[in-house]
Amino acid sequence: MVHYVNIAATKDGNGTQEAPFRHINDAARIAQPGDEVIVAPGIYREYVNPVHAGLENARITYRSEIPLGAVITGAELAEGWKPYKKNVWLLRVSNSVFGSYNPYKTLIMGDWYSGEFVFHTGAVYLNGKMLYEATTLKECLDGKRYLPSWDPDFSIYKWYTEQDEEKDETLIYANFHDEDPNEECVEINVRRNCFMPSETGINYITLSGFSISKAATTWAPPAAYQDGMVGPHWSKGWIIEDCELSNSRCCGISLGKYYDEVNDHFFTFKHVKTPTQMERDAVCRGQYHGWLKENIGSHIIRRCNIHDCEQTGIVGRMGAVFSIIEDNHIHHINNMQQLAGAEIAGIKLHAAIDVTFRRNHIHHSTMGIWCDWQAQGTRITQNLLHDNQIPERSAVNDVWSVNEDIFIEVSHGPTLIDNNILLSQQALRLPTQGVAVIHNLILGSITSIGENTGHPGMNQEARYTPYHIQHRTEVAGFMTILHGDDRFYNNIFVQHWKPAKVKSFSPENYEVGTFVFDADNYPTYEEWISWFEMDKPFVNMAEKAKYHFSHLPVWSCGNAFFAGAKPWKNEKDALVDSKHKITIKLVEGLDGTYLDTNLYEYLGDFTDQMISTDTLGMAFEPSQRFENPDGTPITFDRDYFGSSRGLRPIPGPFASAAELEKPL
Repeated sequence: MVHYVNIAATKDGNGTQEAPFRHINDAARIAQPGDEVIVAPGIYREYVNPVHAGLENARITYRSEIPLGAVITGAELAEGWKPYKKNVWLLRVSNSVFGSYNPYKTLIMGDWYSGEFVFHTGAVYLNGKMLYEATTLKECLDGKRYLPSWDPDFSIYKWYTEQDEEKDETLIYANFHDEDPNEECVEINVRRNCFMPSETGINYITLSGFSISKAATTWAPPAAYQDGMVGPHWSKGWIIEDCELSNSRCCGISLGKYYDEVNDHFFTFKHVKTPTQMERDAVCRGQYHGWLKENIGSHIIRRCNIHDCEQTGIVGRMGAVFSIIEDNHIHHINNMQQLAGAEIAGIKLHAAIDVTFRRNHIHHSTMGIWCDWQAQGTRITQNLLHDNQIPERSAVNDVWSVNEDIFIEVSHGPTLIDNNILLSQQALRLPTQGVAVIHNLILGSITSIGENTGHPGMNQEARYTPYHIQHRTEVAGFMTILHGDDRFYNNIFVQHWKPAKVKSFSPENYEVGTFVFDADNYPTYEEWISWFEMDKPFVNMAEKAKYHFSHLPVWSCGNAFFAGAKPWKNEKDALVDSKHKITIKLVEGLDGTYLDTNLYEYLGDFTDQMISTDTLGMAFEPSQRFENPDGTPITFDRDYFGSSRGLRPIPGPFASAAELEKPL
């Protein structure tokens, strides 16, 4: 059955084409498996709460009749501003407008949030752009530039809120400078979500072609309920496609965790257990809440444009398992730099079990992709990441403002990173183990090798994290991070950024290459296995204890190092070229972005072996091969574009220099 929605209809109808509903949520209350909801162009200022689940073979589909023509927004027009002082105007809003959730009383706060609890989930927008929240009325009146911002010139546009308890009103002050808010389009957040079921288990929903924006979302750490403008809320089998999502106060799409009052923001409110311990609790309690392959995850997010959200473009804790995130454009995340904490990235997932990230373009974000804990069976492939670093003109706002293209944290693998183009100043942060890095172009450094896996502020205390039954969610065990168990094959490393340009809260490595494994003397496999005397039938258990907590082996072969990038001392079959100046830049063409480089002039006839699942072996702790989610092996015989590598695979993401003629 097809249900029609049209905000331009003269009156509420019954959902037929002749008498459409005026609100999407009216259709969402009655849509059944197999139904389709067609939404005409227009602005829908409402919260859509799907009530019924679809079936695997009979989805419920919500479709914008014209791509991006139907707009779902959590904001309302803010009209009736009165002059206050200087360039500041005042708007009074009755608190009855907000119902049970007032974004101008609700603070952004929670576990792993490292900023002061001074900002609200509400926001003010001038012609579609979010203003900066001031913490005092004086700050709002002064309207000064906020230097940590990626766009400090716009940061002079500020707003401030307080409550008039006697009149039960929210007061919003805003500094519009030379703009008249009664002549421009000014909106304020009033709703927490735009399209997200209030109940769990609303499976097999398709959301296609909508523009979704401006919701008063909350901070979304891993041991708390995670909301977003859009999300399946602990369900299975959603498809979110061809949508534009922007201007969420915190998160754009949430694939995240259920609400559990036992551990929701436990540290923030009770303090007596560490947030890390509550994350372990969340994983174990997840089984009680139905965290199984049969119930949760297997979502697809594809061809979406996600931008200008202040915590993440996509967030998720456990709910994203077995999902595919592909062909998305994710950019300008956390650029205001007012929010601070350990959950900020273009994509931030905990427990990305068997999640595939492919062909995404992620740029101009505080961080690109962050897979925290349980990146088991995770594959990051054929992505373009660049400019995921704080601009030189800006200032560092927070101790968590570490910038890199890809961050894999305290996981046991197997994690695959292959055929990517990584152009930021720091490419890979790897306080983890069990990672295979294959056929990438890497211009930035590798950081946190052998460190940053303890409790924050107590690095000597090991952080035990789970690993799982292969291709399942059931926990197989917990272990601390030993480091190593990493593989680097057929990559190109270029020292593109000057090591002296350090811009971080603590000393960072800005030198490029696998040489980072020289520290602490990471063993080769042959050295490591010899410690355990496998030829002897019986060995003394106590004597081997030190080896059980030593670094795991590293494999590195067939890599090319240019312009000062440095290999590991045990590197095999490497090409090292420090003589030639390598130029690499992105160029915008009429039909897309191109990579302009002279790199392939100096590769010569250097080739190496074809890499496969058999080459890589098994990640140590879960004893799982680097393979597809269905358990089948992988041969890395296709490049960034999907072209065949032929008989002579060269390092890097392209099968040949001719591939550079294609737009990325």
